[in-house]
Amino acid sequence: MIQFRMLNRSKGPAMWSPRAQSDRMRFAEAWRMTLEQTPNVDFWQEGVTGLLIEHDACVGVRTALGIEFRSKTVVLTNGTFLNGLIHIGEKNFGGGRAAEKNSHGISEQLIELGFEVGRMKTGTPPRVDGRSLDYSKMEVQDGDANPSRFSYLDTPPLTGQRPCYITYTNERVHEILKEGFEKSPMFQGRIKGLGPRYCPSVEDKINRFADKDRHQIFVEPEGWSTVECYVNGFSSSLPEDVQYRALREIAGFEKAKMFRPGYAIEYDFFPPTQLTNTLETKPLRNLWLAGQINGTTGYEEAACQGLMAGINAHQRVVGKQPFVLRRDEAYIGVLIDDLINKGTEEPYRMFTSRAEHRILLRQDNADLRLTPLGHALGLASDERLARVRQKEADTAAVLHVLSTFAIEPATINGFLTERGSAEIHEKTRALNLLRRPNIELNDLAATLPALAEQLVAFSAEAQEQAIIQTKYETYLQKEQQQAQRMRELENFVIQGRLNYGAMPALSHEAREKLLKIQPETLGQASRISGVSPADVSVLMVYLGR
Repeated sequence: MIQFRMLNRSKGPAMWSPRAQSDRMRFAEAWRMTLEQTPNVDFWQEGVTGLLIEHDACVGVRTALGIEFRSKTVVLTNGTFLNGLIHIGEKNFGGGRAAEKNSHGISEQLIELGFEVGRMKTGTPPRVDGRSLDYSKMEVQDGDANPSRFSYLDTPPLTGQRPCYITYTNERVHEILKEGFEKSPMFQGRIKGLGPRYCPSVEDKINRFADKDRHQIFVEPEGWSTVECYVNGFSSSLPEDVQYRALREIAGFEKAKMFRPGYAIEYDFFPPTQLTNTLETKPLRNLWLAGQINGTTGYEEAACQGLMAGINAHQRVVGKQPFVLRRDEAYIGVLIDDLINKGTEEPYRMFTSRAEHRILLRQDNADLRLTPLGHALGLASDERLARVRQKEADTAAVLHVLSTFAIEPATINGFLTERGSAEIHEKTRALNLLRRPNIELNDLAATLPALAEQLVAFSAEAQEQAIIQTKYETYLQKEQQQAQRMRELENFVIQGRLNYGAMPALSHEAREKLLKIQPETLGQASRISGVSPADVSVLMVYLGR
């Protein structure tokens, strides 16, 4: 990690989001070393060109050299490589990523087997030489003064951080970029795939938001020791000379040297309504798809799908039950449920706003929600589970202290007046004061030494949990009740394939969508776009019969 920032601190805890800038080369090396030191993992480096299919099941893969690897399960994580086509201005060439060739054969075979396929597009910005930039003309964006971490174990805290920088495009930059529009593969129709709505290219931004005279640019170092910088916000597929001239008009980039231009990449994806909730394909048993092949964009989105597909491929091999996360258990559950029920017309990105239970799905309680599940799968150690249990116990103990510590009016009213909060006229428990939006535990403890003395034995994590649970108690209870009602719908299991076309009481759209997706539960059916509450009632009656 080269920088850590907790985003959205000005909003409620459900919106807090940890973000890391990582050294790309060290990150890749660390993962490779981890894999190579894992017992019983073998490696073969070669392109796969086809799948081995027997009796409607995938039983292995075939490589470009014609070697066949037989397997009980197969997971495809092809990213942007399936028939990948890179665009830079009027030039285009095959590739899955800069300097890496694309992959042929898998898409064609899946189409022959009856799979639906589509095209999507994503882009990347230019990389520049950091030594050629004038950072004095940019705004510094430092990491957090007290950086946190992603791990709940004793990961060493970050002691040093590299800054990022913020600068802006301007009207001259926009003018130069517009000169290249006639050679833009996106505007001239050479790119057929849809790009990500929330990370548009710079040419798309100045076209769609013509009233804006500038757009923000983040200058991000690629690592500790490299001079290469990532120009976040300047994703482009315009000709390289246009990109270069426009870049040099940005404040701080007047003498910029480019490592390589930005480009767009167009690639095959398979609409995810063809998947079950474990990410196994419906047409073929024992084949899982994960990542951008399912129409998502973003590292986290890809990583969580790889994790879930890998878990379920393993569960199948060893004869165990599938593992599925619900929408009220994890953002992973929201993402997969959205994909398989609603599909996606554009690269899908996960946002907190997509989750109806986001107060339950906070980053601070991820360990409490998911470590017991990981431990049951064999993915989390006994040590990790013990730490979670200790955190739960400590949080309960902090809540007990707060609910029993009585405060006299004379000792607290001065503090309350300073905070613009109503005075108290009789003894009040600390918990009741903490429920007020403008009262924080640290301030209470600083004002009341006896309270601070009782809390000193508990970790900051446990105290934070107690604060959040206290302040959001009513909202948490409401979301838990809603989640329970949804779980009751999930208990209505739909056995086998139903002929929804023969249910005239359903709306025409509902029949069409249900026939295509074939949901596994009534809860899943209720979340399909186009299936109304009235349609769900009809299904409930039908299933009851």
